[in-house]
Amino acid sequence: MNGRRVSRGRLPAVLVLPALVGLAFLVLPLVGLLLRTPWAELPTRLFSTGVGEALQLSLLCASLATVVCVVLGVPLAWVLARGELPGRRLIRALVTVPLVLPPVVGGVALLLVLGRRGPVGELLDSWFGVSLPFTTAGVVVAEAFVAMPFLVISVEGALRAADPRIEEAAATLGASRWLTFRRVTLPSVMPGVVAGTVLCWARALGEFGATITFAGNFPGETTTMPLAVYLALESDPQAAIVLSVVLLAVSVAVLASLRDRWVGG
Repeated sequence: MNGRRVSRGRLPAVLVLPALVGLAFLVLPLVGLLLRTPWAELPTRLFSTGVGEALQLSLLCASLATVVCVVLGVPLAWVLARGELPGRRLIRALVTVPLVLPPVVGGVALLLVLGRRGPVGELLDSWFGVSLPFTTAGVVVAEAFVAMPFLVISVEGALRAADPRIEEAAATLGASRWLTFRRVTLPSVMPGVVAGTVLCWARALGEFGATITFAGNFPGETTTMPLAVYLALESDPQAAIVLSVVLLAVSVAVLASLRDRWVGG
């Protein structure tokens, strides 16, 4: 009790002052954005041609990218958490590289591998007639590339925190590995899956660097909201502000939905 009282007592001024400056540094730009938002024109701006197309395309691509991440990322997280793989630490490090890799570099890497002259892109083009760069599918691929690590880390952490004895009990009762995963493991880690999915979707929605590098900027086809914000700054600043407010609202909603997870962690 005494220790708790001491830790929650008066804070030294040498810490309070930089803390207030740091808070102002993070909050004031957001406040400035809200103050400059044309609230009266917001509905009209949201349903204008350029803004509406960018918004719809962003929501579609982010949702599709999240589906890709869930389908591929949940099994990958399970393998990292439960599998006895040689070089597992190296694999985990490679999986998390997109978290710290500059998105533009990720876009260049995707272009070199999945482009028409890349080792995989050339096969896709010659065998199936599929070309990913500078298409809507390319946007989905770029967003999935940068967002999947968020899902993998969240699900792997949930799997490591889950009690393996429950799975062992299911196995002793005759359940197969697939049935155990589907009926026991997955429900037990569902909060982690949901949290990772929400973070993944939000990261995909805000992706810029990899998207513009790998998918380009073609209105109605690859111009997502972050790209539209960047382009509108020169020609239509009000539209840029409206799109920025939408992305800000999504970010706040994501953080609010995951509040209990952050506080509990």
